[in-house]
Amino acid sequence: MHMEINRIQKISRFRSRFPSALAALVPTPEFALGVTLSAHDDALAGIHFLPADTVPVAAQTPLAREVVHQLTAWLLDARFVFDLPTVTQGTPFQQRVWALISAIPPGETRSYGELAAILGTAPRPVGAACGANPLPLVVPCHRVLARDGTLGGFARERSGFLLDIKRTLLAHEQAVREKHTAKIGDSPEGRGFKPELVLR
Repeated sequence: MHMEINRIQKISRFRSRFPSALAALVPTPEFALGVTLSAHDDALAGIHFLPADTVPVAAQTPLAREVVHQLTAWLLDARFVFDLPTVTQGTPFQQRVWALISAIPPGETRSYGELAAILGTAPRPVGAACGANPLPLVVPCHRVLARDGTLGGFARERSGFLLDIKRTLLAHEQAVREKHTAKIGDSPEGRGFKPELVLR
């Protein structure tokens, strides 16, 4: 009973963080993706993880419909490459971290320490930049893990609803990677290829 109350309180806190004026909502069985656009509706400004029972919001603009289309495509196949106009507000350091994250291929991961070494800094600021990422999935911060291969944090949380989402996203990418590499392995060129294990 106590754990259920804590879960409800956390979800209520998550809801209060997110804009009430969503441009669209993409439902999944485990969570919903809330979409926000720029002031002039000409760029994607935010993707927000919400509980699965969030009230649906139909896309009303061409860009909102395109965002929904591309997010749905990624949910079906994690190899999908986003091509959307975006606007992000971040410090120069955050922008550098987000650029490195964007270069991590689907089904692969990097550690906070690995990114920190490239940037000449410590892992903690990299983790903070990951937590400030306004465009998860497009900038796939779920692919950044702790040095020991554990999840670390996600969207400024270290347990609960959002960590469950990070686990789900990684499992989705791993499943797509294994399915794809299995097909390669069935061909003469790909026999014997063993997919890299990225989930621990």
